[in-house]
Amino acid sequence: MSFADLFNSGFTTRNQDHFASIVSVAFSDDTISKEEKAFLDRLAQKLDISKECYANILKDYKSHPINPPITLERRIERLYDLARMVHIDHIKDTHEITMLSKIAIGLGFDTKKVSEVVHSALKLASEKVDFEVFKKEINALF
Repeated sequence: MSFADLFNSGFTTRNQDHFASIVSVAFSDDTISKEEKAFLDRLAQKLDISKECYANILKDYKSHPINPPITLERRIERLYDLARMVHIDHIKDTHEITMLSKIAIGLGFDTKKVSEVVHSALKLASEKVDFEVFKKEINALF
């Protein structure tokens, strides 16, 4: 196995685990709505999750470890990626904001600040700021 294969394997596993964590959040109320399913479909594509893997994760998402980021910077990195995906897809309706809020809680953001964090993240994504500006602005909320 080459070095590139090792890197790609690790990256793929992290994406799958991250996606499974998001699926867990979506299932937190025991069902996935049509809107949540549509969001997960798009997210799986963005994370390069194969159809087979996607089906397995939906069927058995609890078998994947849930590893929320330990540091605020890692939480902000994941939020940055997700907010940009939501913005690129032009999907800022209430269902997507609700889903992104659930994910932000799953990432470890304070429930008292989630609404403010999500709205700021989406605003910053719409302004197409780079990660450093995004991080600075989200950090300023704490």
